[in-house]
Amino acid sequence: MGRSRGQKARDKNKATMPQVPKTMKSDGHDVEFSAEFADHEDLEAQARVEAAGIRQNKRRKS
Repeated sequence: MGRSRGQKARDKNKATMPQVPKTMKSDGHDVEFSAEFADHEDLEAQARVEAAGIRQNKRRKS
């Protein structure tokens, strides 16, 4: 049976500890990408991301 009778978890510390530390959480703001300031590594990384997205979409359709 489940925990429907008011029983508590054995490890009381587990419920209060976050999975991700507060310092690692993002603020929800995306960073804009400016092609004017991009260097070679940025352009190469962007091309890899686009290629991975295409592969992912092909896999979902199959």
